[in-house]
Amino acid sequence: MNPNEGSNQKGMTLIELLVGLIVSTIIVAGVYRVFVAQTRAYTVQEQVVEVQQNIRGAMELMLRDIRMAGYRSNVTPVTLATPVFPGDTATVRTDAIRVEYQRAGNAHTVVYFRNNSSQLIRELYINGALNVTDVFLENVDTLNFTYGVDGTVGLETSQNGAMDDRNGDGAFDDNDWVPAATVNSGNLNIVAIRVALTAAPPNPNGNPDIGNIVPRNLVSTVNLRNLCLIKSN
Repeated sequence: MNPNEGSNQKGMTLIELLVGLIVSTIIVAGVYRVFVAQTRAYTVQEQVVEVQQNIRGAMELMLRDIRMAGYRSNVTPVTLATPVFPGDTATVRTDAIRVEYQRAGNAHTVVYFRNNSSQLIRELYINGALNVTDVFLENVDTLNFTYGVDGTVGLETSQNGAMDDRNGDGAFDDNDWVPAATVNSGNLNIVAIRVALTAAPPNPNGNPDIGNIVPRNLVSTVNLRNLCLIKSN
């Protein structure tokens, strides 16, 4: 009996082995590319969600302070004239506001502004002394305050506590909100404030995917329930 009978089986040739390795490499490379793409997309979406949450949080805190303007106080609730805060040199700022109210018998002054480092800053003064400075938000592209006014000269000579329809079209739109310079130049009673805040995700490592994210924008309005402010003297 031939001992080799029944064991005449061929193994893999070198060419077959190389072809198998190439095919396997292509498959692994494809899976890796999909994994990398999914990871990058997840990172981008995570940054988008984070910046949107941060903007909403900062906006809610700002609106909370603005709503308090004039509460239990006979001072001007919001000041637009220079200076907005110590060291400020601008005549009128569109990216800063000072709100005054009273709490627990103490005068509270809250200042919001965008500094030169693109940060949203909140400063709290109690009885005229700086109490705390907080960085509310990083990478702030724009911070803009516009105002709904009551008693525009030439349109409504009386102040009835309601926001003026400045262009008389029967609806409140972008044309009815005025900048700080307009408020500061006339005896206009402010009854509402609109805040526009735009910020981008942090990108310390220069990730091009994050760098291509369009900055997120949030616009909110608040009525001054404690009736309001007139430009400072």
